[in-house]
Amino acid sequence: ANDPCTIELGSGWRVPTATEWINVDAAGPWTNWNGPWSSALKLHGGGYLYSGDGGLYNRGGYGYFWGNQQSDNANASNLYFTSGTCYIPSNPKSSGYSVRCIKE
Repeated sequence: ANDPCTIELGSGWRVPTATEWINVDAAGPWTNWNGPWSSALKLHGGGYLYSGDGGLYNRGGYGYFWGNQQSDNANASNLYFTSGTCYIPSNPKSSGYSVRCIKE
C-alpha cells in the first residue's frame, strides 16, 4: 500500500525485492560500469543524498537503490554497487537513495 512505484505509476508497478536485487547481482560479474547499465534494470551510479546534511555524495561512482523490505522501523534493504562489486545491505531509511520501479 505504501510502495512509491505503485503510488506514482499505478497498479502493476513496484519496488524490487531483496531477492530480485540478489538475482540482478548474480547475473554479473560487474567489472566496469557496463555491467550495471547492461542489466535488465539499467542501473547507474547516481550516488545518494546524505541524511546528515542533504548533500549529494558518490555521484558517478556508486549506485544506491532501495528494495521493498524494511529491516526495522529505521532501516531497509537496498542494492549498493560500484563498477566492480555489489552488495545487498540494510541502511537507514533517512538516506536519499534512488528508486528503480519495475512492472509486473
